[in-house]
Amino acid sequence: MSSSPTAVGPGELRRHLGVFDAVVIGLGSMIGAGVFAALAPAAGAAGSGLLIGLALAGVVAYCNATSSARLAARYPQSGGTYVYGRERLGDFWGYLAGWGFVVGKTASCAAMALTVGSYVWPDQAHAVAVAAVVALTAVNYAGVQKAAWLTRAIVAVVLAVLAAVVTACLAGGEADTGHWAVGTDAGLPGILQAAGLLFFAFAGYARIATLGEEVRDPRRTIPRAIPLALGIALVVYAAVALAVLAVLGPDRLAHTAAPLADAVRAAGAPGLAPVVRAGAAVAALGSLLALILGVSRTTLAMARDRHLPHPLAAVHPRFGVPHRAELAVGAVVALAAAFADVRGAIGFSSFGVLAYYAVANAAAWTLTPAEGRPPRAVPLLGTAGCLTLAFALPAASVLWGAAVLALGAAAYLARKSLTRRA
Repeated sequence: MSSSPTAVGPGELRRHLGVFDAVVIGLGSMIGAGVFAALAPAAGAAGSGLLIGLALAGVVAYCNATSSARLAARYPQSGGTYVYGRERLGDFWGYLAGWGFVVGKTASCAAMALTVGSYVWPDQAHAVAVAAVVALTAVNYAGVQKAAWLTRAIVAVVLAVLAAVVTACLAGGEADTGHWAVGTDAGLPGILQAAGLLFFAFAGYARIATLGEEVRDPRRTIPRAIPLALGIALVVYAAVALAVLAVLGPDRLAHTAAPLADAVRAAGAPGLAPVVRAGAAVAALGSLLALILGVSRTTLAMARDRHLPHPLAAVHPRFGVPHRAELAVGAVVALAAAFADVRGAIGFSSFGVLAYYAVANAAAWTLTPAEGRPPRAVPLLGTAGCLTLAFALPAASVLWGAAVLALGAAAYLARKSLTRRA
């Protein structure tokens, strides 16, 4: 039975979002992150095997989306896999998933903020990034309903820009479908690394699950919204990747900082380049908006269980949002955006989020048929895929990601030990 948007108790969030808004929030996170930030480094890793890497990332994302949808319908609460891991596998695994998500997605937020800065004012990219974080934190503070409306407008603009890019590239006379062929440069390690980097682009459907406490009729809405958002994003990614590859080829794509803008220039439509730059900035803003929204909700859930400072669990009496969690997340992201590197942040984020979804798939494996368990192959393939892609990432991303996860695990065990002694 769905909850009324006005029937909320103390410390609870209001249920504002239907299927359409939930899909749009997921798209707002996925579209901005992937098309404008991950294609070039993925092409550098996979070469002519880029499209295979994209397909692998899509398969793993589908398994994760299916497992997450079944779990979110069973546990429609803020926190996503933090809640699922805790309920199905035990407190430690839920905590580890939540820690990986918060840390990894904080890096994602910094990457998206820096993408905004690099397109809007390249010479002052860090300053623009910090300003973007402050502005969007204020939007989220005013309530999730307002954030959903802004995300809807952003997604509409970005999809229009991407449609123009695909049309210009494929209809411009410079496209060469021979660039789609897989050559001898495409090795399995590079393809797996590209899939891990491109997975960064698909992870936006997690926003839908982490907003489970703010979705109307979550048992019906979430399982519909997650695969819809993922399917639309996959179609968009495939179209853009095919169009840009046809014009630039894998080598030029790997060495460009602005692949879509360079592609329309090469296709004979230089007048579109400023539009693409503006679209990239808008897309990254949309992604950043949804990312801050999702990280703050997982922070809320972990603070409720005192894995993070309990004052972060407060819900604003007027706006109905976890305002302290949002301010804390905004402050940390602004600090990271002042100093971070975009490509390094993508790899680090991918490792943390792949670990998060490995826990989600393991949790989905424990569901019974009566609880809506997915086919056994889905969580099994999802878990194996997440672990494989995580350890195929660049060595620095693996080392830093593993170190941060180990630090989080050590903090958990130390806290448990102190609690037992007390």
